[in-house]
Amino acid sequence: MAKKKETTKVEESVVEETMVVEQPKVKAPEVKAKPKNTWEIKDRIYYLKGKKRPLSHSIRSANLYWFDKEKGYEREIKYCQNQNSTFVDEMKGDQRLEHIIFRSGSLFVPKEKVTLQKFLAIHPHRDQIFYEHKPVVIAENQIEILEMEADAMVLARQMDIDMAEAVMRVESGSSVTKMSSKELRRDLLLFARDNPKLFLELAKDDNVQLRNFGIKASEANIIRLSNDQRHFEWSTTGRKIMTVPFDEHPFSALAAWFKTDEGMEIYSNIEKRMK
Repeated sequence: MAKKKETTKVEESVVEETMVVEQPKVKAPEVKAKPKNTWEIKDRIYYLKGKKRPLSHSIRSANLYWFDKEKGYEREIKYCQNQNSTFVDEMKGDQRLEHIIFRSGSLFVPKEKVTLQKFLAIHPHRDQIFYEHKPVVIAENQIEILEMEADAMVLARQMDIDMAEAVMRVESGSSVTKMSSKELRRDLLLFARDNPKLFLELAKDDNVQLRNFGIKASEANIIRLSNDQRHFEWSTTGRKIMTVPFDEHPFSALAAWFKTDEGMEIYSNIEKRMK
């Protein structure tokens, strides 16, 4: 009988163990970190735009509005020397308006005047009447320009004479026809150095070479442009080759037409006659 009682106790303990239900763990609510203040504390210099440097020039410091994207509406801003905010709806007490004056075209704002710096950062006339001097941005722009100039010079040195003539014809017109190869190379390098962006754009434009081909064919009297500049025709027979679309440059239209099936045949015909 004792054995039966023991098995009963064991069975009861097993039942008790199986009946135990774990309570779900409740996670503590996540506390979002407050956004860090990204404003860099430093001295800042501002300059008036343009070449003029008046002895004194004031910009508006009140009756201005700035659109707040987070709030979804315009907020009135002003610069007051006794306030820590530039937003009127955040100001407390008296508002002593402060004048903002550029001396000889510049304005130095020390790092202690953060409110004024923040006011100038959202001023509606920023980058219109005045701008902030940013050495890092200026350096980045200068590097980009120098790299573009280097790319243009390398491409100009490697460019074949026909493409060089096509590019320079856009810049100098029909005078390239009378240039020697050395004169053409010199002007090409100068053009690449002085205007690298335009040079690279022209060098990558397929129509530039086709346009030059059409002009050379016209100068060789193989084709000619009608007096009304409405169509191209063969110089020998007067038969029309193509019609110039309205409001398009004739030779630019001809260059685009050379890419069509009909235009490619005429291009091959002209190329044979120019050899």
